[in-house]
Amino acid sequence: MLKELRIQNFAIINQLELNFGKGLVILTGETGAGKSIILDAVEILIGGRADTSMVRAESHQALVEGTFHLAGDERTAILEILKSEDLLDDEDYLTLSREIKPEGRSVARVNGRTVNVGILKSLGAYLIDIHGQSGHLSLLDTHAHLGLLDRYSNADSALSTYRTTYKKLTTLRTELNKLRRLQEDAKSRIELLTYQAEEIEAVNPLPNEDETLKEERDRLANAEALALHAQESLAILDEGNPEAPPVTDAFGEAITHLSALTKIDAAQAEIHERAALILENLGDLSRDLRTYLEKVEFNPSRLEEVEERLDLLQSLKRKYGGSIEAVIAFGADASRELENISTASERKDELEKAEKILLKELAKQGKKLSDLRKAASQKMSKGIVAELADLRMEKAKFAVDFTTLPDEEGLPLNGERIAFSENGFDQVEFLLAPNIGEGLKPLVKVASGGETSRMMLALKNILARADEVPTLIFDEIDQGIGGRIGMVVGEKLWQLGRQHQVFCVTHLPQLAAFGDQHLKVEKLLHDGRTLTRVETLEKDARLLELAQMLGDVGEGTLRSAHEILQAAQEITAT
Repeated sequence: MLKELRIQNFAIINQLELNFGKGLVILTGETGAGKSIILDAVEILIGGRADTSMVRAESHQALVEGTFHLAGDERTAILEILKSEDLLDDEDYLTLSREIKPEGRSVARVNGRTVNVGILKSLGAYLIDIHGQSGHLSLLDTHAHLGLLDRYSNADSALSTYRTTYKKLTTLRTELNKLRRLQEDAKSRIELLTYQAEEIEAVNPLPNEDETLKEERDRLANAEALALHAQESLAILDEGNPEAPPVTDAFGEAITHLSALTKIDAAQAEIHERAALILENLGDLSRDLRTYLEKVEFNPSRLEEVEERLDLLQSLKRKYGGSIEAVIAFGADASRELENISTASERKDELEKAEKILLKELAKQGKKLSDLRKAASQKMSKGIVAELADLRMEKAKFAVDFTTLPDEEGLPLNGERIAFSENGFDQVEFLLAPNIGEGLKPLVKVASGGETSRMMLALKNILARADEVPTLIFDEIDQGIGGRIGMVVGEKLWQLGRQHQVFCVTHLPQLAAFGDQHLKVEKLLHDGRTLTRVETLEKDARLLELAQMLGDVGEGTLRSAHEILQAAQEITAT
């Protein structure tokens, strides 16, 4: 529930710090004092739309911050969101905030860390439900009706069993559809894969083969030049010419002189040894060059063969991935897919048999779930009609409409095929006839004004145990109703406050008298600026406020206020 609310520079609110308790929280005050502005701030806090008009004039930003105590059914879902987004600080408390800049930009935070507004909306859906004449009426969302009915009917076990089978079926159908698509284009696909696999297999490329062949091609194409350079090198090393002796002979003569030098100056022995090693290396170099010359091949036919092989490899690379490794991998994948296609028909038949079995099982489970819902809807309808009668809508009728949709791929039921989802095959919508002579119609089409408020209150009271949202806000739920039924509405809200934290903005003293906490919102003028102030009322101050709500304060209104307060206290004490 909402424990603390801090508002700064928001519309006409300069600064407010409010603390809230459990039960029914009443907000009263003159029109325009700022009651609805406080609720607007709460809506902004849970992801509502922000605009520049919300920033107080001459302020650099507006700020709304709320602290929530997590103690109810909402706790598990909220903690999962916080953990998944790495926003969890305290498992018992949560802080949301929103800053709005004059230029239109807004910043959302969860536990002090910046998030996108979508996270606030996700968390807010589990924290607060706002009901107002122009606000968000969650019970008018037909998509929510089925979930409310399921929780009211205690269908959790049946729904869980159904969803387990549903998951098995969807997994099976995913594989089956893949196989069907594979078979649809199997002929052309087999032809293509066969051609690709055979083309690669015919060439049979080896890893790095193209690089090896390029090296061989370079040697073959330049065999004459390679031989010439090798022969010239050998001639210089071993043969010499009329003008100069061979390098090896000249170096051998130099070593003879170094040997003689070493005999005279033993300190130069190291020079002689280095020279001898060089001569030995020159001999090795000559032998290697002769061996190389023997391998240099003048072979035009082999050169042509290598060129053709390289062209084949290059063609494969262009088609199948750009490298020899990619070509080899492509060929392996094509072979595997061909094998899969060859066994697809057998697997498809197997899955189709399993699909029929699961569809029958799911239809049976869906029927059980639907029966539970229909039985619960009768009980719920009676309860809502009784609630509406208490709220002076004695002639109103309420019902839950169940329909199904045809689907060729749906569940087999009563000789037909019907659409289904993870929630079953029921299409559920709440219907209402507010007056005699009016047929039952969808709730969204007949909800307006005071009837809307009373319908929401009746539904909330009946569905209170099915509603997991801990905090409910009713903005002027008394619109369109008078003091005659104000006590009834107040009692209903108070009862709702036993299971939820309930905020209510009201102008009816009969309703306000039931509050567990009464806040008065008033507008003041200070230093030429309009300010909003909130005061917690108790005892005489609360009695005076109730009297002012009845009219000019006097002996009569004070006496009436006292009687109203006493009557409310007697009702809540029983």
